[in-house]
Amino acid sequence: MFYGRLNELRRLEGLYGSDKFECVIVHGRWRVGKTALLREFIQNKKAVYFAAHETSAVENLGHLARMINTLPAGLNERETEITGYDDAFERVSAASRSERVVLVIDDYQYLTAAHKDVSNLICGHIDRSLINSKLMLIICGSSEPVMEAETLGFDSPFHGRRTAQIALMPLTFFETKRHYSRFSPFDIAVVYGLTGGTPRYLELMDPGQTIEENIRRVFLSASSYLFEEPANILRREVRDPAYYNAILRAIAAGSSRNSDISSAVGLETSACTAYLKNLTALGLVEKHTPVTEKSGKRTIYEISDNMFRFWYRFVPDNISLIRSGMADRIWRSVAREIPEFMSKVFEDICRQWLTLQNQAGRLPIKFVEIGRWWGIDPVWKRETVLPIIAYSDDDHAIFGDCVWSDEPAQLSSLTSLEERSRGFRYPARYLYLFSRSGFTDECAETARRLNANLVMFE
Repeated sequence: MFYGRLNELRRLEGLYGSDKFECVIVHGRWRVGKTALLREFIQNKKAVYFAAHETSAVENLGHLARMINTLPAGLNERETEITGYDDAFERVSAASRSERVVLVIDDYQYLTAAHKDVSNLICGHIDRSLINSKLMLIICGSSEPVMEAETLGFDSPFHGRRTAQIALMPLTFFETKRHYSRFSPFDIAVVYGLTGGTPRYLELMDPGQTIEENIRRVFLSASSYLFEEPANILRREVRDPAYYNAILRAIAAGSSRNSDISSAVGLETSACTAYLKNLTALGLVEKHTPVTEKSGKRTIYEISDNMFRFWYRFVPDNISLIRSGMADRIWRSVAREIPEFMSKVFEDICRQWLTLQNQAGRLPIKFVEIGRWWGIDPVWKRETVLPIIAYSDDDHAIFGDCVWSDEPAQLSSLTSLEERSRGFRYPARYLYLFSRSGFTDECAETARRLNANLVMFE
């Protein structure tokens, strides 16, 4: 099923309309919808779609040749047998000399693994002939390290030759909500948290079932699609996944600093740093500092994808129970921890809401940066966390907190936010308190007095 991605489609159509050589790099994590986007784009166009396989260079050439052979030869050109990659791209060059042709090479990481010099080969053809053709070449891959080394990096063969790049990200909460409107507002937030907004994982969620039934079926069953998905993805990307798995489990369980993570998995800090660097390059882990700081000792690491965070928190420790069909026992533990899990998801949703409001000019400031802050409060001299700080170029700021609870947000949540905001030296401070279940009358009355903004999740 294809949905959304209108901005990306418009971008591709704009490049297609140039009617000159284009080399577009499309990249993003596994299951994020790259192939669906490209198949939608090439409909009703003279196009060749080739998905590289995890096989030899010779077999991949055979697959590529069969697809290219569907193109007619160029005017006054004689069709020749394709016996090598040079032949393949000469045929493409001839076919696109006078008319628009799209060539999609998907799963590029497999082609480069099989043919180490294929990027240089393609770039040689770009320089010799394709640059003067009407070819739209789209190279797509899921392995971020491979795509960086081969197509995106300054030292990659395609540097100076690609004409555009599109990084396909998971859907935001609001995009997810728009396309999965059959879920209730509360359920769609949890579904977004469970899937990380990844289209392939969203398709697994059934709006006819409760959240509990979906979690049992999708995560807590040995026959489910997601039962081994994160571990399988990791095995594709790294040679020895044992420590990588251990690090992801430690982060999912609450460790966030390098020292805590290394202690949890039994690694030297320097070795752990190397593993974390690789996980960051793969897009599985993110490195964060407080939003008002560029770098420092308060760096923390978090799993970047909520589905991975949920899976590593609940599945690996319960593998034996899941294989034994004891989902009831596991569910009791999961149900207790879902509110805590969703608290972080809700913070992300609230930051997304503020970003949309910022883009539409509906906020009292035009912020240039948004994120979280943690550290020692400069006024109260105690450990403090602020889920949201967004600041503008003129040093005005929005301070926000998020309450994911069955009960209305209490006055204490608002007064705590106001107290914490006073520790920052901004000329103007604007307060935003977000709540899943509304606000008490006392909280609403105080918000009017403080001119604070109360935003209810709907």
